[in-house]
Amino acid sequence: MKTLLTIAILSFCLGFSAFGSEPGRLSNFIIKESLLKNDKIAIIATDSNERPLEVSGRFQFNINGFKQDLRFNDGIAITPQPIEKSTFIYLKHVNDSSSVTRLYYVWKKADSLTPIKINLKLLVLIPIAIIVLSGLFRKFLIYGIIILIAIFLFNSSNGLSFPTFFETLFEGLKSLFF
Repeated sequence: MKTLLTIAILSFCLGFSAFGSEPGRLSNFIIKESLLKNDKIAIIATDSNERPLEVSGRFQFNINGFKQDLRFNDGIAITPQPIEKSTFIYLKHVNDSSSVTRLYYVWKKADSLTPIKINLKLLVLIPIAIIVLSGLFRKFLIYGIIILIAIFLFNSSNGLSFPTFFETLFEGLKSLFF
């Protein structure tokens, strides 16, 4: 009797963690290069442990400030625009109760795309650390300003504009404290 009760409780708990989200709801995602190698990225619906989910339907995303209505089949959606050069991609999906945001740097080589996930907490902490260190050591104030300008120029030349950068910082701070 105890074993049956234990099995029932475990299967009940595992059932919720295995599915991770309600059907028809997208609560987490990652990106990979499309299998067709056509310079497009695939958005893959995942659970909280980044295991793929089989979600189907239309979901609205904000990709670098542009609204896209993406169609998911078996948990995978392909973005319509090909990527021509290495760039930042800021993805945002709003659910009923929360929003899911991801920032990736997609490095384009001659024949492939390599998405690199950027941790939003690091995006917040690195500029703050540079400002604090340059404030503590007055000799490094000029170097700190030069490094911050270099980071800004790199980000803006690769598609991470000021509004997107600050929205990403806000989302990183929100995930850091909440």
